[in-house]
Amino acid sequence: MSGFDDPGIFYSDSFGGDNAADEGQARKSQLQRRFKEFLRQYRVGTDRTGFTFKYRDELKRHYNLGEYWIEVEMEDLASFDEDLADYLYKQPAEHLQLLEEAAKEVADEVTRPRPTGDEVLQDIQVMLKSDASPSSIRSLKSDTMSHLVKIPGIVIAASGVRAKATRISIQCRSCRNTLTNIAMRPGLEGYALPRKCNTDQAGRPKCPLDPYFIMPDKCKCVDFQTLKLQELPDAVPHGEMPRHMQLYCDRYLCDKVVPGNRVTIMGIYSIKKFGLTSNRGRDRVGVGIRSAYIRVLGIQVDTDGSGRSFAGAVTPQEEEEFRRLAALPNVYEVVSKSIAPSIFGGTDMKKAIACLLFGGSRKRLPDGLTRRGDINLLMLGDPGAKSQLLKFVEKCSPRVYTSGKGSSAAGLTASVMRDPSSRNFIMEGGAMVLADGGVVCIDEFDKMREDDRVAIHEAMEQQTISIAKAGITTTLNSRCSVLAAANSVFGRWDETKGEDNIDFMPTILSRFDMIFIVKDEHNEERDVMLAKHVITLHVSALTQTQAVEGEIDLAKLKKFIAYCRALPIIMSYMEYSVPDVSLSILHEVWSPAVGRGRREAQEPVHHHAERGPSTREGQRPPLQHPHHRAAAGGHRAHCRGPQQDEAAALRHGGGRGGGPEALPSVHAGRRLVGHPVRGGGLHQPGGPGVAEPH
Repeated sequence: MSGFDDPGIFYSDSFGGDNAADEGQARKSQLQRRFKEFLRQYRVGTDRTGFTFKYRDELKRHYNLGEYWIEVEMEDLASFDEDLADYLYKQPAEHLQLLEEAAKEVADEVTRPRPTGDEVLQDIQVMLKSDASPSSIRSLKSDTMSHLVKIPGIVIAASGVRAKATRISIQCRSCRNTLTNIAMRPGLEGYALPRKCNTDQAGRPKCPLDPYFIMPDKCKCVDFQTLKLQELPDAVPHGEMPRHMQLYCDRYLCDKVVPGNRVTIMGIYSIKKFGLTSNRGRDRVGVGIRSAYIRVLGIQVDTDGSGRSFAGAVTPQEEEEFRRLAALPNVYEVVSKSIAPSIFGGTDMKKAIACLLFGGSRKRLPDGLTRRGDINLLMLGDPGAKSQLLKFVEKCSPRVYTSGKGSSAAGLTASVMRDPSSRNFIMEGGAMVLADGGVVCIDEFDKMREDDRVAIHEAMEQQTISIAKAGITTTLNSRCSVLAAANSVFGRWDETKGEDNIDFMPTILSRFDMIFIVKDEHNEERDVMLAKHVITLHVSALTQTQAVEGEIDLAKLKKFIAYCRALPIIMSYMEYSVPDVSLSILHEVWSPAVGRGRREAQEPVHHHAERGPSTREGQRPPLQHPHHRAAAGGHRAHCRGPQQDEAAALRHGGGRGGGPEALPSVHAGRRLVGHPVRGGGLHQPGGPGVAEPH
């Protein structure tokens, strides 16, 4: 730790010399000189391409641009001098100041001569970066205190930017004695003013207690901001609450992230006084109790501007394997077969979920508008394997899983809270903000209150959340897909009730690109297949340790999805295939008299054209597959006439065209048949569009 909490007896040698102080100062000067040599002499390159002085050139470029900061990689420092890197890792608070002083001296040398009026040399902020493996928030213990740490997480709240004094001047109210240039400790630790005036009081009355006050006009300040970091959802053990950590950012690290960003933090694990409030409202400090926070020294944002997460650490061997997998002619079937393989059937639903997992790319049009690149999918019908599909998606993608009855409008979107330290209002993101770049799984969607469902309208269509509360007016990103599951009003789907089976407003239904009606149908042949599948599943559950042939194991599938989502592209052959498919859907769904909205109706097909793991040009487009066309035909308001909404589609019944329907889907003894809502109607079971099981 920093030393002020350590138990022991402290003494001073009143008659001895200052040998210890001199030795400590000499050591600091030597370390600062070594840091200076590192910044001046470290170079990169080869004999063929030539060498460049990495940090010296960056310092000069940043300083000339008016950006007084530099980012240092710990691996570069370790290759230059391992002892320096070790000192910086174990005692970063002490040695970071020496590194910043060395950077200031090097900047003074490389920027001479400076323009007139710019003679005052600016302080340089040093940011740190490392390729070391990060640790989790819950692994930070007392033995890592005051050490350099690297942790990943999601930013869930951010305060406003405020000013913090780095050097202050104080004055006595009684005798006007002034103390100037008092250095402040970095971080969230404050400064205790002297309780007594140190002026010689010979022949004068003593100054009262607590005579000093701060002179604001003679203080030197920097910007700072506090953030709230939460553990990544996939790092939280099952059944436990996610841990949080307060972050302190200053200078050029302010306003670098917003709530919902997935980040990796490099900083110093620090402590501050833990304030307690008494019954009378006074603050009292618990003796020996300290609250932990992280003083941030570097921020790496793990999502790009489109909300897509980076592919992460993918080795060349894995990349080659992914390319071979994407080049398979049946890659679409392989991926859909690997989604919840324990659930029997449901082929069309699994293919639609595959499209949802891989996603598309967000478009920014020349007029400034955007087109979302994510699918919203609703599974509606009898009780069955819908929740299990949501649980599987929860494991495959950066996600947030929630239940409809336990979710509120503020919990799904964003809320405004009061910061306990500053008493100012701060904004905290909800589930759809935290899932930016991933998937939000909402189970029991029908159990949500109507007011809460209305709150996610903007998030589902525009992929933004607008907040105007407590003087805070801003817009947060929620670039995520929504996968929802709901039951019918009567518990089971009643063919005689028609639209009365659904208790959703057309406004929320129109925001789902695909709606699957899931039915539990009774058929002797399917019952036999169901029984065999369930028995085989339970018998092999304890002995099976590897994925079935033709399937991708979960770990590889998760990495494959992340790799493809980071590189969304549209193939050259889509230029010709997408218009053909979209026109066929228009002719199939709309009457010839309807001419409005053709261009908008093609947009969902373009979404589907980008989704899927194919990366090889010249391959047959996935949209030409009959199952894919059935899924693409399940689009919402884009593919219906102006007088037809989803409720009317259910009222009329009877599908148009004869595309194949989903195979039986069972889980834990339930038999499910998925029927995608195709434009103007619903396929009836046993009709011409139902495929026989195989």
